[in-house]
Amino acid sequence: MTQTQPVDPNQLKTEVEQSSSAFAALRAEVARVVVGQTMMVERLLIGLIAGGHILLEGVPGLAKTTTVKAVADAVQTGFKRISFTPDLLPADVIGTQIYNPKSGEFAVKQGPIFTNILLADEINRAPAKVQSALLEAMQERQVTIGTNRFELPEPFLVLATQNPIEQEGTYPLPEAQVDRFMLKLEIGYPTRDEEKEILRRSMAGFPELTSVITPQHLTYAKYVAGRIRFDDKLIDYILDLVMATRDPASVGLADLTPLLQYGASPRATINLQKAARAHALLAGRSYVTSGDIKAIAPDVLRHRVVLSYEAEAEEVDANQIISRILSSVPVP
Repeated sequence: MTQTQPVDPNQLKTEVEQSSSAFAALRAEVARVVVGQTMMVERLLIGLIAGGHILLEGVPGLAKTTTVKAVADAVQTGFKRISFTPDLLPADVIGTQIYNPKSGEFAVKQGPIFTNILLADEINRAPAKVQSALLEAMQERQVTIGTNRFELPEPFLVLATQNPIEQEGTYPLPEAQVDRFMLKLEIGYPTRDEEKEILRRSMAGFPELTSVITPQHLTYAKYVAGRIRFDDKLIDYILDLVMATRDPASVGLADLTPLLQYGASPRATINLQKAARAHALLAGRSYVTSGDIKAIAPDVLRHRVVLSYEAEAEEVDANQIISRILSSVPVP
């Protein structure tokens, strides 16, 4: 959000506290169903605040879908789920035109994408044509059915889950679509204590969640996050991080150059700034720190760097490269 007039620090602090307290209540509500996975829940909230789509990757059974549904249940807004399968068609996602023989005219039947929060479950189970059907919606917040163009409701957020692409029956997402996700989260196994609590709750039965956040809360939080103070030194820090993914030698990491085919796109720069503001808001701060940027950078960058064949041969992944860049770029 462009700031056209000075922001009153005291007023901004009050606004941040009010907004962050609402999300604290949402976290508490989600925790009634979801055990652990605090990072995943926090990143989902960052996506809600910043208006960015999120891709969650992990093996089956790690509560990816359960967590997304719990967050959606705690938000008083529209929610729909699409289970992506190999036989899914683009029309099953965005909608289609249906001919009415009585009137002799075509009528538009809108698909499940017309909602506020869309859970694209196991998105990489569907072929590329179906995955690409989401491109216009994710970027332009609109879809085209026939010759008609429709605006999607506000807010509109795609939360997609996928299994690792090495698994059987999965299709890698097109790079253009992956770049449209603000964050990519890699979900790991719960600890032994967390899994013990999961087992206990599954035996007792999970409660139904109550909506504690309204669309007005989300709109207000997005407005407040856009006003959070962002120092010029932090802007340079973000640029240094993104530029280092394109030219590692600029930060003394020349050995990474042959491992990278492409660096992060300019969309990474924009999303890193938005996500850092949302991260600060959830922490109840009216200003962004370098810690906010470092905390969120791996989730913003890991799916935007394209590794070379040499990196694959040496079994180097994007997380290792980003970790080295974060360690090498000077922190302001």
